[in-house]
Amino acid sequence: MKPMRALMRRYEGPVDACIVGAGAAGAVLAKELSEGGSKVVVIEAGPWLDTREDFVNDELTMLDGRMDWDDLRITAGSDPVPMGRNNTGRAVGGSTVHYTAAALRLHEDDFELKSREGLADDWPIKYRELAPYYDRVEKYLGVSGPRRFPWPPYHGPFPYPELPWSARDQHLARGMIRLGLTPAKAPHAIITGSKDGRSPCMMYGFCTNGCKSDAKSSTLVTYIPDAVRAGAEIREECFAVKVNTRRDGLAKSVTYLHGGKEYEQEAGIIILSCYAVESPRLLLNSAPGGLANSSGMVGRNFMVHLGDNVIGRFDEPVDNWVTPPVGIMNQDRYGTVKGRDFVRGYTLEAYNMFPIEFYTSFVEGNPHLWGKRLMDFIDSYQYRTMLGNVGEVLPSEDNYVELAAETDRHGVPVAKVVFSRDENTRKLSKDSMDLCEEILKAAGAGDIMRQESTIHVLGTCRMGDDPSRSVVDRWCRSHDIPNLFVCDGSVFVTGGGVNPSLTIEALATRTAEHILDYGGTRAA
Repeated sequence: MKPMRALMRRYEGPVDACIVGAGAAGAVLAKELSEGGSKVVVIEAGPWLDTREDFVNDELTMLDGRMDWDDLRITAGSDPVPMGRNNTGRAVGGSTVHYTAAALRLHEDDFELKSREGLADDWPIKYRELAPYYDRVEKYLGVSGPRRFPWPPYHGPFPYPELPWSARDQHLARGMIRLGLTPAKAPHAIITGSKDGRSPCMMYGFCTNGCKSDAKSSTLVTYIPDAVRAGAEIREECFAVKVNTRRDGLAKSVTYLHGGKEYEQEAGIIILSCYAVESPRLLLNSAPGGLANSSGMVGRNFMVHLGDNVIGRFDEPVDNWVTPPVGIMNQDRYGTVKGRDFVRGYTLEAYNMFPIEFYTSFVEGNPHLWGKRLMDFIDSYQYRTMLGNVGEVLPSEDNYVELAAETDRHGVPVAKVVFSRDENTRKLSKDSMDLCEEILKAAGAGDIMRQESTIHVLGTCRMGDDPSRSVVDRWCRSHDIPNLFVCDGSVFVTGGGVNPSLTIEALATRTAEHILDYGGTRAA
């Protein structure tokens, strides 16, 4: 990665596009726009890590926060959302540096909840409009998965064969089958054969602490290098504090801090790809009442996914750590199922944690774990595995991101994230954990424990055709400011019940194509 950085082009003065954030969306936009002939500068708050030198296959070493957004954030509501590595990243590559790489598409009904079920709002686009971009991203990343995926709307085959099944997967699959459920290996943005000079997965298991072999297709090792080859400049450890506008109301530049000094980057278009907390924070800090906020929707409809886990103990070792974190999955209860007392649904995913995260997370959720009981729990780590959910939480204006009274070390107001679970969410959570427990028991596990949690952050700058109810249009362009775009997980109208990275990358690919096809990015 260092030679790539040394060969990177440097720009002075205005450029065609300034992108804030080098994660799942920003990196895609940088590559696509640069290859389309645009002069692109990407401003990233975090460091540019080297997979060979900065990633260590040791959990304790990698807990030093080198790729986490651990700046102050205020959380509130009846169910405050824990912030940090669980749902945000701070590095070139963003959260994809430490994500699990589960690569799942939204379903057709996820885009049309209002029309089909009278829930929430419809997206301004339908699944069929995004499907070609899902195809492009899966091929580019080298997504591995089953030859035939059991659930609609996409049945495969994926570009690469699925990852090997582990002992954990075999156990849980038996439990699912005994209950009449369908097990399948989750598709991953992890290559199982060589690609572009990268080796196939070596089964280190350290996906959430960075991947030394480059088998995990984070944007750090895929889109970013190609963006740089095409002429993009990546400015690491540069913290954006404000989007500036011209007298005519168009976006002019981004003010950012680097090394204790303030800089300004002018551009023909500005794209915010800071994810669902920092994108609204930047807009709200850029103008009284918030920039691009005539609708009052900036920061509203904050969403998460449920990330509840249920753990059980087997009589023989299952050796979780020898595989990527996510194993087999099930979507038999995805979406609304008749006969239940709640709407919408979830994906189930086999999951594993390394020991430190494993112990601390379950102690937090199970206060009876102490003394000898705790020591027995720790000693039985190799016998335990977990099954968890990616559960849909419907949007609500009662869940939101706003500016707090507190400021960061630069004197910039920090984000305040307010979240409360509604009754539907609580029922969905219970149903999914009940099913996880049934599967574990059917697989032969005992000593069952539960852990409520959340993962991923979405919403807050939703897309839509109605400027009074959305922040950006169907192309992720601000309704208020034609040369200002927001393209990341914040534009989601609803969250579905799948890991969001693949959809974010597909949306970014589509947005970049639109920018290049209709108007371009030439700087004024």
